[in-house]
Amino acid sequence: MPVSSSDIPILIRTLRQRLGLSQRKLGEKFGVVFQTVNNWENGRTKPTRMAMMLIQQQLEQMGEEGSDLLEKYFGK
Repeated sequence: MPVSSSDIPILIRTLRQRLGLSQRKLGEKFGVVFQTVNNWENGRTKPTRMAMMLIQQQLEQMGEEGSDLLEKYFGK
């Protein structure tokens, strides 16, 4: 079940805050520029399929701290 477009900004912002990263630093982590992360968080664009896979992998690596987001947004 794909993440709904309206949920993406919340997912990205929550993930970034839990990691304690700026938009620029999160962008570096996922191989995109600051403006891309800003667009995701503001609902102007949505992550590519590859970026969503990286986001899911990041949540999996976070263990307990990311498990609620994994379940809510990825059904895992």
